[in-house]
Amino acid sequence: MRTSQQFPAGLGQRVPIRDGLSGSWEGSVTFAHIWWLSMRASGQGAGLVGAREGSVSPELITEEQTLRLVLISRMRARVYCEDSLFPKVHRTLADLWWIYSKPVPVDGRELWTLFLQCSCVTAVIGGLFYNWMFASLEYSWHLSVAVAVSFSLLLLLTLLLVHPARCVFSMIMPTLGTKQGRKLLFSTCIMIAVVNITPNIMSNLKIILEVIKCICKNSSDSLLNSTALLGKVSWEFGDAIQENTYPIYKPMNGHFRFSLVQNRSLIYEKMHLAGEKISREFLSVEVLVKDSIRVANRLAAGFLMLYLCFESTWYLKNYLTNLRFDNFYITKKLERLAADRKATHLLVGSSKKLIRPTGLKLSWEEVVLCLVKAMLVTLALLLLLVVVAMDHFAFSVADTVVRRAGQFSAVPITLGIKYKANMVIMRFVSKLTGFPSQEFLLGGLDRTYHHHLILSSARCSISPPSAPNPSVLLAVGLLFCILYITVFLETYARRLCRKIAASFFPAWEEERVLYLYRKLSRRHSKEKNSVEGTRVLLGVKGVSDTTAQASATGSHIAFSRVREAFGAWREKH
Repeated sequence: MRTSQQFPAGLGQRVPIRDGLSGSWEGSVTFAHIWWLSMRASGQGAGLVGAREGSVSPELITEEQTLRLVLISRMRARVYCEDSLFPKVHRTLADLWWIYSKPVPVDGRELWTLFLQCSCVTAVIGGLFYNWMFASLEYSWHLSVAVAVSFSLLLLLTLLLVHPARCVFSMIMPTLGTKQGRKLLFSTCIMIAVVNITPNIMSNLKIILEVIKCICKNSSDSLLNSTALLGKVSWEFGDAIQENTYPIYKPMNGHFRFSLVQNRSLIYEKMHLAGEKISREFLSVEVLVKDSIRVANRLAAGFLMLYLCFESTWYLKNYLTNLRFDNFYITKKLERLAADRKATHLLVGSSKKLIRPTGLKLSWEEVVLCLVKAMLVTLALLLLLVVVAMDHFAFSVADTVVRRAGQFSAVPITLGIKYKANMVIMRFVSKLTGFPSQEFLLGGLDRTYHHHLILSSARCSISPPSAPNPSVLLAVGLLFCILYITVFLETYARRLCRKIAASFFPAWEEERVLYLYRKLSRRHSKEKNSVEGTRVLLGVKGVSDTTAQASATGSHIAFSRVREAFGAWREKH
């Protein structure tokens, strides 16, 4: 028999159980189970536990065990992540970065660690460099492999031996998110358009030319057949003339003669040669455009890579030689220095002019600059969309021409000949013979001939037009999304460059922080002196106003006394 136990009010409500590690819902359990487990875990209610052990149903035990495992696993996972995993990962990354940013390794362990770091970085960069040369710039695979391997080995030696080079290379990564990175992405978009969109446009234009060529071939056959019909008509017309003419007036041969070209193969050969010539001209133009754009893209990509390295080097040079360069951040070192010298009010008063490097807020100038750059990206997007629209337009025209040209009906041609021969007796003959002057009908001809001119391309085998590739549009769209993101991330990338330079040269960063602190102190002193000077001027002005008021009052009193004395003297005299 089961023992009954009274649980607190509200413990009968069922709640869902969720595994904190996997995020999956395991079921539900009542608050009574949670209360019972908490009592059991805390050691209270031992009698309750002993009483219930023999009477609890297997379903309740399963739910309680599941809840207990879930709670314990969640607690252990949270404690492990907060107390052990995250601190270890943070310390490991900090140690690796400290070894990477040090000028010279202290011992062999740091040297091997630095070598492994540089090796991993150069392996990744070498693979990306090979893919960029082979896929984007369309170099041959053996040249891409040779250049990528040589570049990787040179980069490994440079990073391992030259400390400022490691700093410059580290700053190149966030610089890729700036305008130079956008130029590289623009170059990639142009190359995608040249390799995929332009050939598709030329292919559709070739299909249109093939349709025109086929129509010309079929129409030439119809024209040749029509010339044969004209020969037949002329022969019958000559017969009619001979039948209606007196033998004395008949010519040796009263037929019309047409010079007909019966060698159709010669006509087809000439048409084929003309079509091949047009195709070769189109192909030469296509190859010239593709080669020109490919060479220009390669030159632009090489120039942008060199300029990218130059810009990072220029930033590091200005950082190490100019204390005022990019020195308007409220860093932790500046806050500690102000707190040590009890001058935290300097940072509070200058919060509008200084920014925090880890803050997400952008100044108004930065927002305006981002919007201008976004407009430039939009202009480039519109130009590329024009090319994409040309691709779709060429496909639409080619598809319409192929479908409609095969549906053209034959053009009917009607040739009608109406001939009538009359004889007229002249007047002087009628006077001599006595016959009246009149016309005599000798004969006539009235016939109609029908022919059809074929202008259709149904008899020709024409390949269907090639539709635009949607994957190309997707790739270009993703690249432009990245471009828009990099526009707004440029400010944070510049802040990250300053952070990297500060980690590589901590002593110089302290000098920059001290310079900024002294600058803020001088500015605060000037503002304080100007305020005190204003107060002094206001005080002097107040004293002068009081003196003037007192002198005016005294003058008024003296004038009143003089007037009274003068009035008394007049009364006496």
